[in-house]
Amino acid sequence: MRQMEFKMERQNLVEIGQVLPVVESKLPNSYYYTLGRAYAMSGNYTTLERLKSTEGKVVDIKETPKGFFVTVEFDE
Repeated sequence: MRQMEFKMERQNLVEIGQVLPVVESKLPNSYYYTLGRAYAMSGNYTTLERLKSTEGKVVDIKETPKGFFVTVEFDE
């Protein structure tokens, strides 16, 4: 199991337990991931850290002063 954190700008877009697709996008030297229909975005990951799964399950949602953070668990 692998967990990744995604930044979500607005609350109530996803729920704990929901299974969502993940789309990979490429930058010149790294990759980033978009959760669902652009509900949340990940940080940048190197080639060695690339995600192999195409969907994941929401396991936690946290509210911080910087916004909402969604933790998603993947089978790898």
